[in-house]
Amino acid sequence: MRAVQVSKLEGPDAVEVVELDEPVAGPEQVLIDVESAGVVFPDLLLSRGEYQMRPELPFVLGSEVAGTIRTAPEGSGFSPGDRVAAMCVLGGFAQVVVAAVDQTFPLPDEVSFDVGAGLPMNYLTAHFVLGQRGRLAAGETVLVHGAAGGVGIACIQFAKARGATVVAVVSTEGKAEVARAAGADHAVLVADADGTGFKDATLALVEGGVDVVVDPVGGDRFTDSLRSLRRGGRLLVVGFTAGEIPTVKVNRLLLRNTEVIGAAWGEWAWGTPGFMRGQWEEIVDDVAAGRLAPPISATYPLAQAAAAVGELAERRVTGKVVVHPSR
Repeated sequence: MRAVQVSKLEGPDAVEVVELDEPVAGPEQVLIDVESAGVVFPDLLLSRGEYQMRPELPFVLGSEVAGTIRTAPEGSGFSPGDRVAAMCVLGGFAQVVVAAVDQTFPLPDEVSFDVGAGLPMNYLTAHFVLGQRGRLAAGETVLVHGAAGGVGIACIQFAKARGATVVAVVSTEGKAEVARAAGADHAVLVADADGTGFKDATLALVEGGVDVVVDPVGGDRFTDSLRSLRRGGRLLVVGFTAGEIPTVKVNRLLLRNTEVIGAAWGEWAWGTPGFMRGQWEEIVDDVAAGRLAPPISATYPLAQAAAAVGELAERRVTGKVVVHPSR
């Protein structure tokens, strides 16, 4: 089979398409003929050797896929020909991949393989961040940082599906349009031309502040995120794409009864067998109805997988990038 292999940790330009033997499924694994593979930020980091997981070289990139089951163990609930999405962690940029049974999910017939390949990582993250850690309730207001990125769009759509109002924080007007297209009720710039920051813009829109902030960015906007919360609000720490890990003076939390909550989906999901399948069961109706659906910004044949991963390196992605291993 054809696959995208990393043999040296020099970034996307160093990945190469090679011929490899097809993988063999173990006793708790399914074998999937891959139709679409989603490109995620960890793929970029893995190609550079900068991710927390460092597989032995050489390895095949690709964390999430959609396709059809070729083989499945008895009692798994899957049969040959079933349409599925899966978190495979590695190996997804290939014509055939293995995935753990409890990280493989039935894909509704209404959902395309391209959309299916963009669901597992970002949308299960959104479910965990807002549904479990954020305790989001209908009628609340959510501020989402990095709102035009993959996790940001997933959080916008998840919040809207749960009956919330969404304020999207973005860096450009172009990204504001992306956030609005995803369902955001309002979009504000991190810093406007007149010097107005997102905090003031948000408080002008939402009297008293928002109930929940989703922050995958960190850095110097963290304090203003806290100031954007209403009494009893929750700030969800998802990541630090700005690079700097912020600190908080806890008296700020005391004075307005606010919370700062860690929301690391991977740490929780990998350590809790069956957790991802339970998450999928809770979102699959919204997936089937199209309420949770990543916008596809670009598709690439397998031979151009380096360019697909490179889009993330240049931070110009405003939707889901998908690789087609069969093309």
